[in-house]
Amino acid sequence: MTTASTAFGPLAGIKVLELGTLIAGPFCSRMLAEFGAEVIKIESPDGGDPIRQWRVLKDGTSLWWYVQSRNKKSITLNLKEVRGQEIARKLALEADIIIENYRPGVLEKWGLGYEELKAINPAAIMVRLSGYGQTGPLKDLPGFGAIGESMGGMRYVSGHPDRPPVRIGISIGDSVAALHGVIGAMMALRHRDATGGRWNGETGAASRAGQGQMVDVALYEAVFNIMESLVPEYDHAGVVRERTGGALPGIVPSNTYTTKEGANIVIAGNGDAIFRRLMLAIGREDMANDPQLARNDGRVPRTAEIDEVIQAWCATQGIDEALATLQAADVPVGKIYSVRDMMSDPQFLARRMFEQHHFNDGAPIKLPAITPKLSETPGETRWLGPKLGEHTEEVLRGLGYAAVEIEQLRLGKVI
Repeated sequence: MTTASTAFGPLAGIKVLELGTLIAGPFCSRMLAEFGAEVIKIESPDGGDPIRQWRVLKDGTSLWWYVQSRNKKSITLNLKEVRGQEIARKLALEADIIIENYRPGVLEKWGLGYEELKAINPAAIMVRLSGYGQTGPLKDLPGFGAIGESMGGMRYVSGHPDRPPVRIGISIGDSVAALHGVIGAMMALRHRDATGGRWNGETGAASRAGQGQMVDVALYEAVFNIMESLVPEYDHAGVVRERTGGALPGIVPSNTYTTKEGANIVIAGNGDAIFRRLMLAIGREDMANDPQLARNDGRVPRTAEIDEVIQAWCATQGIDEALATLQAADVPVGKIYSVRDMMSDPQFLARRMFEQHHFNDGAPIKLPAITPKLSETPGETRWLGPKLGEHTEEVLRGLGYAAVEIEQLRLGKVI
């Protein structure tokens, strides 16, 4: 079902079926769509993906939706109805990758489980994102990103030591899981192609197809995977990493400091040579030349003292003055950006990190540009998040359904 509009990008010709809502699954397939994959998103006829109504709206549709579902085709299917399940199965069998984020067992109930699809198409790749994974005693429990962040260890180390843990102001657990899903999908696709390639749909050709597989992504495990040296530190030394506010524990100095007008900057002076340059820049030659502070392991016991010295200097400086002084000394430093700062920042603009688009009514809207940046086959926004069911007829016609059959499905509330 590849069309002229999808015939470019590093993933051109790859078909993806998205069976999921909200964040983790849709973000995973969004990245594939941005780089040329044809992504068909199945939504419930009864309102579609709930994210359509999340956060700030325009004309009843979330602005987030236009980013999260850009380049996707939306079709409506009632997956609780047998005819809807049959259509979904046809789409799944011709897809290179199926992405889903329902609770374990839901797809099996609908006849769309991985083992059932694999029995017909051994090259099938299914990316399954869930709170706790497809196995284990917790697998049947609901698990959103917040739960994954908590169980995976991120929440425990976030915030100040004298206060309860805090959350980062975005759904980072879902997004980290989605990125793991993308990585897993690409590795599985590489393996499939190396072992024979896609199944061509013919009955006797299954034995000649490549080897597909299931990519099992648990939200808590994706978060756990980025928790650095947490496990060996505890296992070998009994160290439990705790909350440290704006500081990076055990890496000194790396913290947030406040300038005289109340603005906040981050200073990362934790490299040995960088620390010396930092101390010289703020007029503390004594600390720059202190042999105990020449290495990080010597600085860690004196963390509070070092932070107090840096903060005292920052309190005498305006933010622009502090940034200029430290940048001139080749010390990693930066202000903490709001989206307002980003929109006018020369670095963001030079890297073209915003794309100008228009809604159907002509109103302008900026979207974040696509990352990562590929030199020869960059991603592209071909269209904004679609209307609910905008591509239903197109997709069904591609499956061979006649106009009268499509109308019968509509009357039967299957689509």
